[in-house]
Amino acid sequence: MAKNVKEPFIEVNTEKKSGYSFWKRFFDVVLSVIAIVMLSVPILVISLIIIIDSPGASPIFVQERIGFKGKKFRFYKFRTMIPNADHKLEELLHKNEMEGPVFKIKDDPRITRVGRFLRKTGLDEIPQFWNVLRGDMSLVGPRPPLLREVEQYTEHQHKRLAVIPGITCYWQIQPQRNSLSFDEWVELDLKYIRERSIKTDITILFKTIGAVCGMEGE
Repeated sequence: MAKNVKEPFIEVNTEKKSGYSFWKRFFDVVLSVIAIVMLSVPILVISLIIIIDSPGASPIFVQERIGFKGKKFRFYKFRTMIPNADHKLEELLHKNEMEGPVFKIKDDPRITRVGRFLRKTGLDEIPQFWNVLRGDMSLVGPRPPLLREVEQYTEHQHKRLAVIPGITCYWQIQPQRNSLSFDEWVELDLKYIRERSIKTDITILFKTIGAVCGMEGE
């Protein structure tokens, strides 16, 4: 695996009682195992549908992301884009609707028919339970960025890498989240870092379930 990010990491006060870290990891492992077992059939069905919709492409998309304090890891999700999506990004950068290092556009032409449904429902994130089991991610925490995004971070934005990234976060449960600026997104992540606790994590998880049921994704 490639070396970790070399940019200077900006420390923030992340001291927490050891009990919180223990119970957070405990719930991450237990809930991820339960989720993988309970979702085993949907995982197989979704994989088959993706294979039919995009012949020749793996149903699981693997990408290098940046995690805790700049550590690189292999990030998993269901494929929602055409196989050569990364190569077509340069052609679309001028249409970016987000300020800052993050790229997002409405009706991205690289997203497949099945991919739009998976993103809308949040089902594309299911493979990340494996990342949680490995310890690369947590159930709750700032979303893990791409290397090209981190390379554009300001010192203030680097602070969001101070904790283990997660599947869901404050940003994920915001109404019309894609209308928020990247600076607002970062402030939500820093709010989580300041407030994180088992109670906060449980609250975010329950609100995430509501967002998924309401199909509030992209």
